[in-house]
Amino acid sequence: MARARRRKKQNRFGVLSISAVVLMLLVVISIKSIELNAKNEQYIQKEAQLLKERDAQLDRQKELEEYAKYVQTKKFIEEVAKEKLGLVYDDEIIFKEKN
Repeated sequence: MARARRRKKQNRFGVLSISAVVLMLLVVISIKSIELNAKNEQYIQKEAQLLKERDAQLDRQKELEEYAKYVQTKKFIEEVAKEKLGLVYDDEIIFKEKN
């Protein structure tokens, strides 16, 4: 009889020990799962922000390509010559106001 009681106590202790370990694992896994979900949300927000920045840079690239084409035109060259260098065509008349 004493042996049977001892075995039952040992079995109970073993079951309780295993249950405690399983419970601890569940707690750790739950905590890590919550942390991973929070990180995932941060990464989703960062991805959305980076996509917006990429789209903005693509738009800027298109604008720069259009400006590069415009710079090569005769109209741009004439504007720069008039504004910065003060050049005019021979048949143009310039009116200046008096101070």
